[in-house]
Amino acid sequence: MFDFRTLIFTFCMLLPATSVAALTLAEKAPDFSLAALNDKQKYSLADYAGQVVYIDFWASWCGSCRQSLPSLDRLYRQLSNRGFMVLAINVDAYSQDAKDFLKAYPVSYPVLLGENGSLPAAFGVKGMPTAFLIDKQGKVRRIHEGFRLGDEDLIRKEVLTLLEEES
Repeated sequence: MFDFRTLIFTFCMLLPATSVAALTLAEKAPDFSLAALNDKQKYSLADYAGQVVYIDFWASWCGSCRQSLPSLDRLYRQLSNRGFMVLAINVDAYSQDAKDFLKAYPVSYPVLLGENGSLPAAFGVKGMPTAFLIDKQGKVRRIHEGFRLGDEDLIRKEVLTLLEEES
């Protein structure tokens, strides 16, 4: 079904990089507080200070997200007990689209509602999926745009490296 709001959001996400002030490596990630998709519990980046956090912006219409969300879920299940957290931020215009997607591709980490689109702009998101690997000090250490075969192994290595670093 054609969704005009999704088309507009997609167009905005594809605007030239000069229209979005992207975060840079070693820059502190902006804090946020968002409601979870299913239970409306609030999650804040500040709640995970001292942990390694993977912030994943995604949408139900994103083909690569069908691979990235299950891959991130495997990684989260393996490393969450070592101080690793995944926060998935959905940017769909309708939350029901995200809920339907998650029925087919369930995850065990929190899925948050991006609501008005200001957070993707604050992070400088240009496409889906885009993720930011945040170190224990709250700084951006890696930006992943898209998701391809082999990315799970690369992300695992990066996360393990950050988990080993001193706080």
